Amino acid sequence: MQAPGMSAPAETHPLPPAAILILHPSGQRSRVPLEPVPFSIGRHADNSLVLRDNRASRNHARIVAENGNYIIEDLNSRHGTWINGERIARRTLRNSDLIEFGVRESYQLTFTIETGEIHRILDQITVNSRSEADKNNLSKLRSLVEVARALQNSLSTHEVLTAVVDAALAVTGCERGFLMLRKDADLDVSVARDHSGKALEASELRVPRSVIRRALNSRRDLLSMHFDPATEQGLRPEMSVAALELRSVVCVPLVQIRSGTSEETRMTTAAEATVGLIYMDSREAPADLSAGNRELLQTLAIEASTILENARLFEEERKKIRIEDELKIARSIQQGLLPAALPAQGWFRAAGSSIPSTQVGGDYYDVRQVSESVWAAVVADVSGKGVSSALLASLLQGSFLMASADPWHVESIMTRLNSFLLERTQGEKYATIFYCTLDSSGLLSYANAGHPAPFLVSAGGQLRKLHTSGMPVGMIEGAPFETVQVQLEPGDKLVIYSDGLTEAENSEGHFFDNERLKIALRDNSQMNAAGLHAALRVAVDQFSEGGALRDDVTALVIEYSPA
Repeated sequence: MQAPGMSAPAETHPLPPAAILILHPSGQRSRVPLEPVPFSIGRHADNSLVLRDNRASRNHARIVAENGNYIIEDLNSRHGTWINGERIARRTLRNSDLIEFGVRESYQLTFTIETGEIHRILDQITVNSRSEADKNNLSKLRSLVEVARALQNSLSTHEVLTAVVDAALAVTGCERGFLMLRKDADLDVSVARDHSGKALEASELRVPRSVIRRALNSRRDLLSMHFDPATEQGLRPEMSVAALELRSVVCVPLVQIRSGTSEETRMTTAAEATVGLIYMDSREAPADLSAGNRELLQTLAIEASTILENARLFEEERKKIRIEDELKIARSIQQGLLPAALPAQGWFRAAGSSIPSTQVGGDYYDVRQVSESVWAAVVADVSGKGVSSALLASLLQGSFLMASADPWHVESIMTRLNSFLLERTQGEKYATIFYCTLDSSGLLSYANAGHPAPFLVSAGGQLRKLHTSGMPVGMIEGAPFETVQVQLEPGDKLVIYSDGLTEAENSEGHFFDNERLKIALRDNSQMNAAGLHAALRVAVDQFSEGGALRDDVTALVIEYSPA
């Protein structure tokens, strides 16, 4: 009996296994199982499927389960989610639905329900087959289906290549098959099988590798080899085809399939364009190399080549994921170095944020109380992007711990930072810094080392720029830095920002420049520090339409509000 006020549990429906077939902008194809559900799709690294396209939204769409169906939902994305050419907000997915993301030449996803129907049909055909020819053709078809099944369900490259060798043996009627891959100037046996599916030792391949290499370098589509010790330098008489009692020897080259630019493809030489081969031989019966079988062998060779290329790409992707995981940790540490809370009450108030354009950024800001009547603040932007800039920003942030209540120490701190950077980067990295102190009387003391000039915003909407007073730190030894003092009035707000804010770009290629910044500051001049900072963030985000950032965006608003 159901308790009063409690809803009945939702009916659960089993979900059929499903997958997403991905066509990348580069032309590469891959497959991912649709798990876990909800399955998120977008540009941000935390999604289940990451779209490496700056035109996609950070969180573009997601697939959820509902009453035994898969439902795709658009997450208010910038360019929309499209199913079979129609823009949707929410729709039930059907088998073979094409999912696109509203921009040309971007990712295309195909939703597929995975079933065992083809295997049921094959079992039915087996029962009804009578003639030897039918059974032979069916054996070939079964082998090809096994390759397709391995391609669909296996994450093991070796397992799929084994299925390819088994299929090649079934197609040709050969007795033994060896899949060999290039390793430097030699060939390594990766798979060795006989026609019954038994694994063989690599040493059972007695044909000289030099002969096989010669066949591989000749780069014909299909090679039926014959060799004689009399014409092969260094071969012993017992190594001939007759001595080895081989009636047929067949080699199928595996051509290199490389995803990349046309320039990269053009520069690949013929010798480098094969990654290996499938070698097969037979002692009892000649290989069946009829026209249809040749086409099947060539198809298998293309599949094997594609598998090897996908394995290479998968390994590269795994390395990228490992690096991204490490960058996530670095991002978490870097974000943890920012102020956990900023003062929102009293005569000194502040609000700030820093949004990196990549996992980690070269911007930082900080606010510290250095005495009962003095606060210090800093905003810095290290040149470049990535890990090196982020590490240097963290080192500079540690230097800010030297902040003093004496306003005339501002100049000496900047001088020490300049020497610090020069010693460690030899002039290859520099940073723009705005550093200031504010005491309870409203006296602002600052030094600006090449940083964008902050705006002083009065409660009445008047704007004043605090111009640069020095070179960026880390550029020139002995560069001078000047301390400038300004008297603030009650309600005045100081807006310090990095150049990533005014260089935020919209879809038409226009920047959120100084004029747009001035308009946003004037329109929101009556707000307190937190309100002005939030309004500025909204203005930039609306202008850039939620698109990708080209540079880190940092903004710090300081308010002087005496009782």
